[in-house]
Amino acid sequence: MSPSIVFTGGGTAGHVTPNIALIKEFIKEGWNVEYIGSVSGIEKEMIKPLDIPFHGVSSGKLRRYFSLKNLLDPFKIILGIVQSFFLFYKIKPDVVFSKGGFVAFPVVVGAWLNRIPIVAHESDMSPGLANRLSFPFVNKICLTFDAGKKYFKRQDKIEVTGTPIRQQLLTGNRMKGLELCGFNSSKPCLLVVGGSLGSGSINSCIRSALKQLTSEFQVIHLCGKGKLDSSLVGVKGYCQFEYANEELPDLFAASSVVISRAGANSLYEILALGKPHILIPISSQVSRGDQIQNARYFQGLGISVVIQDELLKTETLLQAIQEVMQKKDEIDTKIKALKVESAADKIVAIIKEQAHVQTPRIV
Repeated sequence: MSPSIVFTGGGTAGHVTPNIALIKEFIKEGWNVEYIGSVSGIEKEMIKPLDIPFHGVSSGKLRRYFSLKNLLDPFKIILGIVQSFFLFYKIKPDVVFSKGGFVAFPVVVGAWLNRIPIVAHESDMSPGLANRLSFPFVNKICLTFDAGKKYFKRQDKIEVTGTPIRQQLLTGNRMKGLELCGFNSSKPCLLVVGGSLGSGSINSCIRSALKQLTSEFQVIHLCGKGKLDSSLVGVKGYCQFEYANEELPDLFAASSVVISRAGANSLYEILALGKPHILIPISSQVSRGDQIQNARYFQGLGISVVIQDELLKTETLLQAIQEVMQKKDEIDTKIKALKVESAADKIVAIIKEQAHVQTPRIV
């Protein structure tokens, strides 16, 4: 009988894309693979092309701020644990891999109650709430950055691995990317990535600065679901997509500079591709500040140019682009020196190692 694994993680693309990289490896090796996510999360659509069974469970959002919805969340989490418990009782996988996000915690507990080994992964400098809560129940947690170790009590559970990267991202074709957008090679391309859900502040700034931007660049804009601007269709040197999946490797290959949020997975992929970039981290007013930490770290290394979200406007954007273009050779050299590569092989080895290990007691 083939070994089996269940993946979980969701809420945003950053909790799903590393799973996709790993899922492809396990399918290639003949494992039975299934996925547990939230009922209405982005993960369901992202996993669909892989043609593996998907199970939706209830999940609370684990908010760090006051909301009346917080009163319902404990009940949603308990329901999610119960649903996960019975799913695992039925599926009986050899191991579970959790990428975090609010759906992950009830799934991890459901697996632990079934005595199934669990490996988790944390992408950011500091762990998200779901991974902090899940830590007592997991066998191992893989970290992208060594700086994350200090947040966990049991150091023997920690492996610093890096982040798995989708291999197809590394095989993009520049000319295909230009053709997708109706562009040519006369001007360099800016690729603007506002995260899987899009960013209102980035979208607004890019569109306000479009006249200045398209005088020197061609602009590829991934603006988020439902955030296309119909009035800009056909504008020369500007191409907008709600979201890119199969096309993304070619769009990356076509770009000279990337403008992005500072989520760890996106940043890790940008570094692996060797792209000079501008980071616009989500404000700490609406997040736990993880993107700000990520951006500051690489800004300190002289690799990333950073604009704080609250300071984002046409002038600061144009200044940042000018800075990146002036320092392009220096940034290229520093990115190459990092030698960022996919951690998929390392993480697959850890998962296989844990597949038949007894689940931990809560400590």
